[in-house]
Amino acid sequence: MPAPLARRTPTDVESIQQLVESARRYVAEGKAKSTRRAYRSSFASFDGWCTSRGLRACPAPPATVAVYLAALADAGAAVSTIEKTLAAIAHEHRSRGYVWPRGEPAVRETMAGIRRKIGTSSTKKAPVSDDELAALVATLDEDLVGLRDRALLTLGWSSACRRSELVALDVADVEEQREGLLVHVRRSKRDQEAKGFDKGIPHASAPSLCAVRALRAWLDAAGIKEGPIFRGVDRYGHVSKTRLSDRSVARIVQRAAQAAGLDPSRYGGHSQRSGFMTTAAEKGRPLEAIMRQTGHKTESVARGYIQHATVFVNNPAKGLV
Repeated sequence: MPAPLARRTPTDVESIQQLVESARRYVAEGKAKSTRRAYRSSFASFDGWCTSRGLRACPAPPATVAVYLAALADAGAAVSTIEKTLAAIAHEHRSRGYVWPRGEPAVRETMAGIRRKIGTSSTKKAPVSDDELAALVATLDEDLVGLRDRALLTLGWSSACRRSELVALDVADVEEQREGLLVHVRRSKRDQEAKGFDKGIPHASAPSLCAVRALRAWLDAAGIKEGPIFRGVDRYGHVSKTRLSDRSVARIVQRAAQAAGLDPSRYGGHSQRSGFMTTAAEKGRPLEAIMRQTGHKTESVARGYIQHATVFVNNPAKGLV
């Protein structure tokens, strides 16, 4: 006879439950904090929509999801927003242990119709060119806010960092060398395992646009020796101990754009990164070198940023008429 199965003690059961919860936490950590925050917000909206109509949000029947996606489209949501919402609903189902049928016809065909009806082209924020960067920086004062914003604008542009990467920088991540700054990005959007990579920021020929000088001036004036580099400053000139949010980058760019007489609605937190890429492409820098600075892994994605910058280079229509 086979040996009888050992009875599981309450301690064993408790241990298994703890392991399951630990596994769920690790699954959650597989997404960036900003992604998890966006997913929670999107699913909360879906949950509220379902509750107000007496529908079940999780597990949700495919027809309910399809109708919600159609409602978003009718309300004027962009295709990218609807796709992110669908991803959030799918993520919530999987995290709760429900099977998410990716190929469900009701959802798949509704999304296909939405893409055909609305179109998938997106309106991106305008890149900040080198001339526009100079205009933005010229509007800044020499107080703590101005010094911080100058450092943020010039370092953000020269490093081509994503806004989340920029505000995540600590003093320990930046090393001043003879050639300029060595910036260590500990984690990026495409590096969720936090392997990290380095970026070099050379001295700029124009002192007002030199990220090396601007960063040193900000850190010295703010008395920052360790911890977050970019922090809030209150009306009394007190420097916060906590780092700025990634949304603050967009506000700083837009505020400087407005002061420079530019339309602030055209610019955002990504304008510095895309501005560096387009300017580098216009000045003939190789795509490989640009990608090394930006951290892009695929050429197709990088080319999407710089395509309009080179539209007139070797243009076949030039000189025909």
